[in-house]
Amino acid sequence: MKTATVLAESPDYRPSEDEDFMNERQLEYFKLKLNAWKEDILRESRETLSHLQKETENHPDLADRASSETDRALELRTRDRQRKLISKIDAALRRIEDGTYGYCEETGEPIGLARLDARPIATLSLEAQERHERRERVHRDD
Repeated sequence: MKTATVLAESPDYRPSEDEDFMNERQLEYFKLKLNAWKEDILRESRETLSHLQKETENHPDLADRASSETDRALELRTRDRQRKLISKIDAALRRIEDGTYGYCEETGEPIGLARLDARPIATLSLEAQERHERRERVHRDD
């Protein structure tokens, strides 16, 4: 693929507002970024699994056992959050493939490049996200 070669030659590439929105180069950039993020999460999950398998010892001291159980629960909760994040990454990769990546699901307007660079799984523009959060806050207070 030509775009992958272009990116490989310039690893410091950052999408710019001067380019056409979601051109091939930008799509390839975000695809690589999402896949790298997913690989990092999967690697961390494998390390956690290995660590948890090694940490099956019984602690004679109640405080040590409680601390170990708390650490284990926290680690599992973190992994669960990351599992959900992987499904969001996969959804973003599917949007790249079907041509809808980078556009707000609510308004159809482009999501800002800075927002996508910071949060590549974003599905709403900044304005739509703020409206969504305001509505959540109002309904939560009821």
